[in-house]
Amino acid sequence: MVKLDFHPTGHHFLQIPGPSPVPDRILRAMSFPTIDHRGPEFGALGLKVLAGIKDIFKTKHPVIIYPASGTGAWEAALANTLSPGDHVLMYETGHFASLWNKMATRMGLSTEFVAWQGKDEHLPHAPSWRRGVQADLIQERLMKDPEHRIKAVCVVHNETSTGVTSDIASVRKAIDAAKHPALLIVDTISGLASADFRHDEWGVDVTVSGSQKGLMLPPGISFNAISPRALEAMKSSKMPRSFWAWDEIVEMNKDGYWPYTPNTNLLYGLSEALDMIAEEGLDKVFARHHRWAAGVRAAVNAWGLPIQCDDPSVYSPVLTGVITPEGVDADAVRRTIYERFDLSLGTGLGKLKGRMFRIGHLGDSNDLTLLATIAAVEMGLKLSGVKLAESGVHVAMDYFSNNPSKVVLKKAA
Repeated sequence: MVKLDFHPTGHHFLQIPGPSPVPDRILRAMSFPTIDHRGPEFGALGLKVLAGIKDIFKTKHPVIIYPASGTGAWEAALANTLSPGDHVLMYETGHFASLWNKMATRMGLSTEFVAWQGKDEHLPHAPSWRRGVQADLIQERLMKDPEHRIKAVCVVHNETSTGVTSDIASVRKAIDAAKHPALLIVDTISGLASADFRHDEWGVDVTVSGSQKGLMLPPGISFNAISPRALEAMKSSKMPRSFWAWDEIVEMNKDGYWPYTPNTNLLYGLSEALDMIAEEGLDKVFARHHRWAAGVRAAVNAWGLPIQCDDPSVYSPVLTGVITPEGVDADAVRRTIYERFDLSLGTGLGKLKGRMFRIGHLGDSNDLTLLATIAAVEMGLKLSGVKLAESGVHVAMDYFSNNPSKVVLKKAA
């Protein structure tokens, strides 16, 4: 029988790139009494979160909220806009882009997976997993489709498996330059509320996201932000759907309700998360994540280890991927850190299994949380026999002390 009572002293350090550590303020909000989801109090809650989430996506158009994981929102985005047999162009940036491609195939869509074909000394078997989207490849492919057989272009904004972001605005420009009517569907499951994202300004037709990353919630809520073009595409879509269908949800959302039982207590948490983000200011939230990421990367550079993202212009503010030396099992390093220091790091996924680990810097974190994380990783690397160029802890300490947060704590009375 497996025991589930592992409770060492102190808080566990959850430094994976999602689910992120949940602030106590949100946990308290989720403990509110469950209410009638057909009553007036729930309608007020529904209208509040439906309006507030639009600010996070930077859209004036509807945002669908599902009681589901991000995987469900992937399916919803495809099911509401496409028909069986439609051809979809998907860009390979990592494990989650690959899983989305696999889902599309299982749904009966015809997919085409494009990727950067350069060379990489650290990961010769997965060179495109160290870089963001190359919009010119998408434009080139679309220009070879005069019959407009390609119905949608799917791109991951912040690839959680690699720590690489992609320039979504450039993808929209590429589609427009090719004079192609394909829909632009984007996954920002790990990017939303941590990395700048602009649904309307960047011309995205459907944006997919989830609750357990930048929104600081547990898993269980996912989103589709939808453009007028996407709503129009829904009218001709022939993909089977019922639970995921936008039309019923959009209609009932007008009064703050859902056509099925919503996840009430997670919506309380979402309401609180939206308040917290609004109080801080979204731009300050982005700046905070960029600052944390820079401090962590400074430590990794000091160690002399390669960062998974090979292009500094698209470093993720959400997580940092660290490639271990050849012959060093990254999962064994992670296991040592977990067992000795009660700290969880993200594993390498898919083609990166055993070659890298991921440090999350999002959710309920601060400078000291990240310094403790860096210290645990440094100790774990040394225990695993990895020779480090210098101490990343000292470099990170210098970075955070010399680049203070602009948030000023009030003095006690």
